[in-house]
Amino acid sequence: MAQNSQNRQNDPNSQNEQANLTADVVAIAEHDQQRYVLLIQRAEDCDAEPGKLALPGGHLDAGERAEDAARRELAEETGLIAPAALDEIGAYHAPGRDPRGRYVTVAYLAWLDHLPSLTAGDDASAAHWYQLGDVLAEPDQLAFDHAAILAAAVAQLGQVASR
Repeated sequence: MAQNSQNRQNDPNSQNEQANLTADVVAIAEHDQQRYVLLIQRAEDCDAEPGKLALPGGHLDAGERAEDAARRELAEETGLIAPAALDEIGAYHAPGRDPRGRYVTVAYLAWLDHLPSLTAGDDASAAHWYQLGDVLAEPDQLAFDHAAILAAAVAQLGQVASR
């Protein structure tokens, strides 16, 4: 019975589908008039998209706000302490966005005026700054729907800069 219940929870056609809540961070930094985005490489033993590049992020803990989870996951996976201002980009909830089942993520934008050093941890095997233009030119290298989240963050950043 427990197996049937689990299958219904992750079956998008089931009326008993349950969603998991996560938070992701798009950290963009400027250095020498170039923009960079922070990406992690998912560990080879991850349960989804092993080895692929991804935005830092992960599950909310019980009782945790999405923004607090974003800050915690950023620190756990990259060693980076989030800036005071994290701007919400939006919620991403399309069925099939994660091969593990139904996942809803709240994405945040962090803007930095420098390139801090990084230390990979948790389920990240590596954490690096990548030139933003290079990542946008090859969106298929990103796990899940992170290319769409990154594109929305770049658009939001452009709107903020034009104000």
